[in-house]
This record gives sequence, structure tokens and C-alpha cells, in this order.
Amino acid sequence: MDRSFNRIELRGNAGQDARIMRVGDNTVARFNIATNETYKDRSGKLKEETTWHSITAWNGKGMPDFSLIRKGSCVHVIGRLRQNRYTSADGEEKTFYEVLATRVEIEES
Repeated sequence: MDRSFNRIELRGNAGQDARIMRVGDNTVARFNIATNETYKDRSGKLKEETTWHSITAWNGKGMPDFSLIRKGSCVHVIGRLRQNRYTSADGEEKTFYEVLATRVEIEES
């Protein structure tokens, strides 16, 4: 079977209020969420690791009012992962990943 599957599901806290922009007749929101993982290291000491994820969400079915995404909001995101490349001002090629959201839910704390 030659089918690929690209789905990501995250639940975390927004790092800032969503940046909301108009693109033609559509609205797009960009925001970051932090996910946390707690584990014990080799010495048995408890560690917490935070990972930041860049989210891009277009208005439409399954999307909330983007203005409700505020710093600290608990957000559940379902979407797909996309890799982006660009060349920085100093000529170095950079790569970053973003989640293109197909569904966003703002959860009550």
C-alpha cells in the first residue's frame, strides 16, 4: 500500500493571543501552543520537558472564534504537519515545522 498518513493531535496551552489576519475573504489565525512531558531521568530525578508547536488555522467548519484563543488558553488541535524551508538573511537555509489545523477546540480550564 502506497498511502501515507499525516495527522497530528495536540493539547496544550497557548503561548500568546492568536494573531488573526484576513486573507481575501478568509480569516487565518497563527498561534503557538506548549505541550509538556514529565519523566524521570537516569538518576530518578523528575524532569519536565516543554515543546512549542506553531499552529496555523483557517476559518471554517470545526473552527472556533479565533479571538477566544488567548495566552494560557488550553487548546486541542487536530491537523497535519507541514515542513517549511527558507533562506535567512545571512544565506543559511532554515527548516521549521507547523501544524495546519483542521479542527481547533478551546477547552475550559
